[in-house]
Amino acid sequence: MTQTALQHAYDPNRLLNTLIDRLGVRSDNALSRRLKVAGNVIRDMRDGRIPVAGSMLLWMQEVTGISVDELRGLLGDRRAKCRLHYGIRTAGA
Repeated sequence: MTQTALQHAYDPNRLLNTLIDRLGVRSDNALSRRLKVAGNVIRDMRDGRIPVAGSMLLWMQEVTGISVDELRGLLGDRRAKCRLHYGIRTAGA
């Protein structure tokens, strides 16, 4: 991970756009299907209504193979610790 990635401000859009590019999907809806989360979760993360939780980062890592450290760098998360939040809504919920 480069120093430039670590210096970015918190921006979930950068993370989500990178995932869309790397997974080769065309939209937030397609991304939500690949991540197996409800479409409104992606929309709410983009709009800043919900944070990108540690549990979501772990799920993104499982689906994409991108390390959590790299995902956090793309997100602009500079916290020393990343606490898990268990409030992920799945597509069927």
